[in-house]
Amino acid sequence: MRKICSVLLLAAALPLSGLATTPAQAGDGGAVAAGIVGGLAAGTLLGIAASGPHYGPPPPVYVAPEPVYGPSCYWTHGRPYWDGYAGAWVYPRVRVCE
Repeated sequence: MRKICSVLLLAAALPLSGLATTPAQAGDGGAVAAGIVGGLAAGTLLGIAASGPHYGPPPPVYVAPEPVYGPSCYWTHGRPYWDGYAGAWVYPRVRVCE
């Protein structure tokens, strides 16, 4: 899409820049100045089209954690038990809140 827009802008800018018109003659009423101004305008449009998209500022690197309301909790190993199906001791994780 970006290349298509660039080609269309270039095709529209060529007649404005004076490249596709007849050469300027002395005393032609300012056609040279109009060609220069048109060329500068076309260059500006092409420069804007060729530049990359601009996004907002980057997201913050560090965000403070939410404050903890209520009791403080942590995870620890619970009381081990024998799992007869698997044939091994199991140490479950238990949440402890104070």
